[in-house]
Amino acid sequence: MARKPLIGLNTDYVSAAQDRPAYSLVVAGYYDSIIAAGGVPVIIPPLADEDDLEMLLDRLDGVLLVGGRDLDPRNDGFMLHPTVRPMDARREKFDRRLCKMICDRHMPVFAIGAGMQLLNVVMGGNLFLHIPEDLPSAIPHKDPHDAGHRHGLCVESNSLMERVYGDGEVRVNSRHHMSIDDVARGFAVTARCPDGVIEAIESKIDGWFAVGTQFHPESDSASALDIRIFEEFVAAASGLEVAVEMAA
Repeated sequence: MARKPLIGLNTDYVSAAQDRPAYSLVVAGYYDSIIAAGGVPVIIPPLADEDDLEMLLDRLDGVLLVGGRDLDPRNDGFMLHPTVRPMDARREKFDRRLCKMICDRHMPVFAIGAGMQLLNVVMGGNLFLHIPEDLPSAIPHKDPHDAGHRHGLCVESNSLMERVYGDGEVRVNSRHHMSIDDVARGFAVTARCPDGVIEAIESKIDGWFAVGTQFHPESDSASALDIRIFEEFVAAASGLEVAVEMAA
């Protein structure tokens, strides 16, 4: 039996407080989706030693960059918007180093939510810090009273997004207030909300499977089609040229 690919997952990190120790956590949907798609998830803690991280990446076949709280815009030379809720500094510092190493290696990578924003920033793009202010004509992309808030998705032809969703009506979950502004060089936008907000990017670099989605295909509010993105990713990490057989 062929070896299943090992897929690394970064984690969220919560600093110690007076009444509890520091800890890492990862939403179960991420590793459950990898398992369902035929991969073996491997948790990556926020390693401090770069040689240790290099050694771990040598053994992995791909990396899933998970979502979470906001990237701190001050790390990219921008002011801190009052709506930004930065992720823990230890996590962000590690995630940036991890993402840079993944990109340098052209490892298969699937980046979700804040993970997609990180991939775009590390590769040279930038972000809108608050959609209601930066794009006032945009529809709501986050509803604090509805965890299952959804909107339409317009996919580009000849893309992974089209292979997964086809050309029918698509709706995806939405719970973000930041989004991609300038797309990193070497990437293309392959899905948008009907209001123009970027919802997916894919690498244009030959031989590099690198995909990001602003929506969360791992979540309880995801659709039945969303698992196919994970199948494409796991297949790419396995070295397969054709990831998912398209429905007739």
